Amino acid sequence: MDHDPLGLPPGAFAKLDAEEDELFYEPARLVYHIDEGAVAALTEFYRRVLPPGGVLLDLMSSWVSHLPPDIAYAEVIGHGMNAEELAANSRLGRWFVQNLNRDPTLPLADDSADAAMICVSIQYLQRPIEVLCQVRRVLRPGGVVVISFSNRCFWTKAVAVWRALDDNGHARLVEAYLRHSGFTEIATHRLAEWIEDERDPMIAVIGRKAAAGDAARRR
Repeated sequence: MDHDPLGLPPGAFAKLDAEEDELFYEPARLVYHIDEGAVAALTEFYRRVLPPGGVLLDLMSSWVSHLPPDIAYAEVIGHGMNAEELAANSRLGRWFVQNLNRDPTLPLADDSADAAMICVSIQYLQRPIEVLCQVRRVLRPGGVVVISFSNRCFWTKAVAVWRALDDNGHARLVEAYLRHSGFTEIATHRLAEWIEDERDPMIAVIGRKAAAGDAARRR
């Protein structure tokens, strides 16, 4: 990307596989991309931070959203790169396919969602600030975004800066993404610790869209 508000070196958002993302994501992958312990930890975290009865945006989703099965939400809107995966996700009320690296503009109204999630996919965004600014636009005041990740990824599709960092570096990078996108109350939570060859780590970084009163005070 030519413009980088983070001040990263040229090529920070390059990928080893420069082919169009649509080609890579064409085959449906109906599998878990993190282990059962990481899934359980994320689901429990969602139980604590996502508002029951709210409208959720599951960005860069797939055939499963890892939401608590016993909690009802007003609507879960899904986005991804593979229509078959999204159609298989029973938690999604509606969904759309879009390459955010080409077009980061979300086809959703301002202040229309209560929370958003990006699960084990932030490492593939080449325009993360633009995408997260769109997420902030779509969230209602006080809404939360949860960005979760492990140490697994499709290596050839992860951006260079992600490939160069460890878990702590990933957390700091995502915090910077959120800060530069205008989110507040940014915090990192370690949900599951890594045990070599036995257990995946799970980290979630959250941020909030300023409540209406907070935004007014800043003006």
